[in-house]
Amino acid sequence: MKKFLLGTVALAAFAGPAFAADMPARTYTKAPPPYTAPALVYNWTGFYIGGHVGGAFTDGNNLMGSDARFMGGVQGGFDYQFAPNWVMGIEAQYSWLPSSSNNGLTFPAGTVVTGNSDQLGSVTGRLGYTWGPALLYAKGGYAWRDNNNITASVGGVPTAFTTDGGHKDGYTVGAGLEYMFAPNWSAKAEYQYYNFGKTTFTSGPADIVGASFRNDEHTVKLGVNYRFGWGGPVGSRY
Repeated sequence: MKKFLLGTVALAAFAGPAFAADMPARTYTKAPPPYTAPALVYNWTGFYIGGHVGGAFTDGNNLMGSDARFMGGVQGGFDYQFAPNWVMGIEAQYSWLPSSSNNGLTFPAGTVVTGNSDQLGSVTGRLGYTWGPALLYAKGGYAWRDNNNITASVGGVPTAFTTDGGHKDGYTVGAGLEYMFAPNWSAKAEYQYYNFGKTTFTSGPADIVGASFRNDEHTVKLGVNYRFGWGGPVGSRY
């Protein structure tokens, strides 16, 4: 038995390396990389429509007085993205304002003058720079308003007067920040200044003849746009 065990051990010692040589080599595979979602690509090119709310403000040297008024309206336009982070476009905008609540301006001889304009519109070009979903832009162009309803009275009795024009047409400039918060949707915060020149009284009570007043509005708006076609974030293509 002892000789049998020694023979078995010797045989295993010689056979082991030969058997191992006949076994196939173990193959190693590299683990696949973790899944990464495709990056969003934001494209501002396309048409859009939307609405806005905000406020309009004047100062003391204005026929509208120095009160603040609520405003609301609609806008629409087209943007084109190029080069590759610049965006240029054109926008039309209309805003409605309630009647002014100021009590008018009182002149030295007691003449009281009030002014009121309740519609503002503009057609502007705009140029902006975008990074990701954000767009910082400046704008400027043509501005329009309805006829400024000017009244003059002495002792509460309306009196006749004339001015140098209706001042319905003017210019506007502004700036804002717009952000795409969902596919095809963006929100904006915007400051816009409207200027319609000066109104000068050419006849009427002696204390108002020759007096001039600015016709301007400072506005701050928050708005939402819906973007068609190319607008909105899209996934990377493979």
